[in-house]
Amino acid sequence: MNEISYLFLYFTLLLLAAPFTGYYMARILEAKSLPSEKWVFRYLGLGNLQSQTTKVYLKSLIVFHLIGGIFLFLILFFQKQLPLNSLRLSGMNWDLAFNTAISFITNTNWQAYSGESQLSYFSQMVGLTPQNFLSAGVGISVLAFAGRAISSTTKQEFGNFWQDLYRSVFFILLPLSIVLAVILLSQGVIQSFADTIQSTGFDGKPISIPLGPVASQVSIKQLGTNGGGFFGVNSAHPFENPTPISNFFELFSILFLPAASVFLYGKSVGSFRHAWIVFFVMLGLVLLGWAVVYISELGSQVVWEGKETRFHLVESSLWLSATSAASNGSVNSMHDSYSPLAGGVAMFQIMIGEVIFGGVGAGMYGMILFLVLTVFLSGLMTGRTPEYLGKKIESYDIKCVLVGILSPTVCILIGSAITVMIGSGYSAKGPHALSQVLYAFSSASGNNGSAFAGFSADTLWGNLALGICMLIGRFSVIVSVILLTGNMGKKKTTEGGLGSFRTDSLLFGTLLIGVILIVAGLSFFPVLSLGPILEQILLTSGKSF
Repeated sequence: MNEISYLFLYFTLLLLAAPFTGYYMARILEAKSLPSEKWVFRYLGLGNLQSQTTKVYLKSLIVFHLIGGIFLFLILFFQKQLPLNSLRLSGMNWDLAFNTAISFITNTNWQAYSGESQLSYFSQMVGLTPQNFLSAGVGISVLAFAGRAISSTTKQEFGNFWQDLYRSVFFILLPLSIVLAVILLSQGVIQSFADTIQSTGFDGKPISIPLGPVASQVSIKQLGTNGGGFFGVNSAHPFENPTPISNFFELFSILFLPAASVFLYGKSVGSFRHAWIVFFVMLGLVLLGWAVVYISELGSQVVWEGKETRFHLVESSLWLSATSAASNGSVNSMHDSYSPLAGGVAMFQIMIGEVIFGGVGAGMYGMILFLVLTVFLSGLMTGRTPEYLGKKIESYDIKCVLVGILSPTVCILIGSAITVMIGSGYSAKGPHALSQVLYAFSSASGNNGSAFAGFSADTLWGNLALGICMLIGRFSVIVSVILLTGNMGKKKTTEGGLGSFRTDSLLFGTLLIGVILIVAGLSFFPVLSLGPILEQILLTSGKSF
């Protein structure tokens, strides 16, 4: 298959599958009852779940993450005393366990460790894999809450967190993950509890080849935009991604549910036309990013450095573009080996803040902040009262928007500045050193999880600083969106008239792109100029780092 055909097949399938899947997700989340649901909640002692207010919904979400984080931390810290640990691996140091626990409950899956050599089967299966489902389910739940709130009229309650989470995991994520896992198994992705294979390397020395329950984790890491690989090199490893077919399905899964979440939101707010505008804005941005990456790599003198020769360039470059746009973080090539311009594109897509498709649910609820900001700025320029989908935008709403957009930005810039000052983690010199640090804090604050390979994160400062950035990057946006949409849900919905600003037009889509790029540009252009942009300029003059 040539490269044009590959791209056409990929995006055509995405265009066809996303609307129907989004509609299905909406039907599941808004159903009056689902099979086994009442029995499960009765068994858990929850009885008939009642709709929750904004504060109660948010409180339930935070308590759930707190319990999940503590549980995962204990598994990782006491790993040596737990079963399914045939290699007798010791537990993680407390700071690495802290970082990893936060990483997985925030859907970041930042890995300052190598999974096959530092984690037991029990830690991978019981600790990490459930969080892949649950963190993605939370993203869908928050988006469902936001859609209900915006489409309501003067209500105070917008669904139940526990019901939304249960439906997201067991009726959306789990069935799709089972199907994908079976497909991956058919392509040779391993799923085994056997001990490591003892063999002999090319140099004649004995080597150990690790195995494990891989397919079950790979399927949800891709579908849930988690990205945490069973192996340290992620989907560049032949046991995680052995064939072009497995590569296509894993790559397609990165954008599949984030794209479907756009139409879930459109169905919730009663405007598929609005959803199509948002979808094409996201699609246009990811295609633009890929084109820059691909052209930059074609002109590179070391085009195959850090890439698998079993995948052609369009597969590697599209994966880099998709995984950095969708806050997935999985890789099938090493991002540190790309040209400075290509690495800068990946970095910039993360910095924008999970809105070019973004995480499952998270990309679309993050985009709500930019949608409201675009309408607000448009209203200021035209002298109209700003309204989004019939809801007036007031000062409280804009405060929520600014907190949600600026909090991750502050983490990226301050975290990078301190790390460079203390000289922690990076191995490169010159502008590439700044790029390594900047990418790490962008990835953590943007809940992406990928990294430049030259950055050593497993230090006390790295684990604590990046862990805190992951928390702020995830929950500042969630809290802002829930408070924003919860406040809008209390307001009366006004009918659109001749003076109303339409949010389902090409003009609105163009303004939305402009606002996203301007906000990100004003925030990050100076520091990008000192990192990847300067490095690219120096590289063209024959200097490298």
